[in-house]
Amino acid sequence: MAIAPELADWLLDSDPTLRWQVERDLLHLPEDTWRATRARVPAEGFGRRLLERQDPEGTWARGAHFPGKGWRAAGVAIGETGEDAQPWVSTDWSLRALQDWGVDAAALGDTAERIAANCRWEYDGLPYWGGETDVCINAMTLASGAWLGADVAALAAWFPEHQLSDGGWNCEWVEGSRRSSFHSTLNALRGLLDYERITGDASVRAARRRGEEYLLARRLLYRLSSGEQVARWATRFSHPFRWRYSALSAADHFRAAGRHDGTDPDPRLADAMDAIRAAREPDGRWRQGGREPGLVWFETDVPPDEPSKWLTLVGTRVLEWWDGTGAERT
Repeated sequence: MAIAPELADWLLDSDPTLRWQVERDLLHLPEDTWRATRARVPAEGFGRRLLERQDPEGTWARGAHFPGKGWRAAGVAIGETGEDAQPWVSTDWSLRALQDWGVDAAALGDTAERIAANCRWEYDGLPYWGGETDVCINAMTLASGAWLGADVAALAAWFPEHQLSDGGWNCEWVEGSRRSSFHSTLNALRGLLDYERITGDASVRAARRRGEEYLLARRLLYRLSSGEQVARWATRFSHPFRWRYSALSAADHFRAAGRHDGTDPDPRLADAMDAIRAAREPDGRWRQGGREPGLVWFETDVPPDEPSKWLTLVGTRVLEWWDGTGAERT
């Protein structure tokens, strides 16, 4: 799928966190070109702004998953603040953003060690790099720990041990749930894939592929029991990808996994790909579906209903992979 010049120009006129991915995934520019752009991320734009919010203790907002005491003193958090709003400013979410943006771990120096010394989970005060009980939290921790060079091998082994009989995961397993969640499963898969790619440890591959089969059997969209769509927002896309599961975020995982594993797209992705294609505007853009409420350091994407460069990046690269006209998948 060729990118129209005006669409390419629009995408390239963006923060380095996005631009380098456009150069690599959509324009297929030489590696030294996109790597040079990615190297700018810690010193410019979103990357620099988030790194500047880091506490001396190595944390963000002085908390693991929730802000700790005194975090409001900085006076820089914005966003909706209702009772159900999730704060997206704490350490785990900040690390996830920096990693997703392509920041080199070296830019964070001894962050892993400082977090280990100064940060514990709000759940039972457990050590940060050991994780806690929530699948989604542990998945982010697994990925960021591997990225920063922390010893997270024990946390990697936690996932096969807590995989449910249907092949997926559910953050509510501690409350007795034995039926997997689309969202929890996707987060687990993302964490396991990042861990394997970064460390080369293939011990989690079987669990990952079993979890991928859970989503593929449901064509990324439907309940196996009734055939109904899992949720109305599964086909209404929003960025950043945080709490809400969507066919687009899931398809982007399968693209990344396929490139890592050297496999072609599974035919059972067809319904999800149709939904992604249907959401594309005639000019090749995708519109922001809505923002998840919560406290943020700063906004990184457009308001609802405006054309989103991030969604356009992801939607375009997913369809290019599916249509088989892009770069090599290895």
